[in-house]
Amino acid sequence: MLNLVLFGPPGAGKGTQSEKLINKYELIHISTGDLFRAHIKNQSTLGQRVSALIADGQLVPDEITIAMLEEEVDKNPEAKGFIFDGFPRTVPQAEALDDFLKSKDSAITGVIALDVNQEELTKRIAQRQLETGRVDDQADKLQTRIAEYFDKTIHVLPYYEEQNKLSKVNGIGKIEDIFADLCAQVDKY
Repeated sequence: MLNLVLFGPPGAGKGTQSEKLINKYELIHISTGDLFRAHIKNQSTLGQRVSALIADGQLVPDEITIAMLEEEVDKNPEAKGFIFDGFPRTVPQAEALDDFLKSKDSAITGVIALDVNQEELTKRIAQRQLETGRVDDQADKLQTRIAEYFDKTIHVLPYYEEQNKLSKVNGIGKIEDIFADLCAQVDKY
């Protein structure tokens, strides 16, 4: 089973590249952001809690995120693999994901980090906000999300590096060129 974590700050292109990887490798995409937005759209109790947290630019607590993620994996027992987008964000989340996958006789195959500088991120997200109007892309919340990534989330990378599962790909350039670099990494697994 091919289980990938696509890693990078907000605006790095995880969603765009995930779509392409899903199609090529027949993976199931699990985006915590998409899960949160679906719960918010459906106005579930969980969605209302998530909505308030996201609106404040905060991360959703691990127990909520992990429960939603496990539910999605369990819905797809015949999957060839998964691509985790936006998760894990902390070492405890990475450990919880490893434990959960181990209980399913599986593991993370590899972690690919999209490397994009802050100037490019700000430009991309400003454009995305104009095009989609995503609440979490508003300037005040965006800076909180980017800071959260560089202050906290980036510390997950050494966890996977110690397991020899981490690869880095330049996330700046043409979408197709970045995708080719990602595929070259995936094909090594």
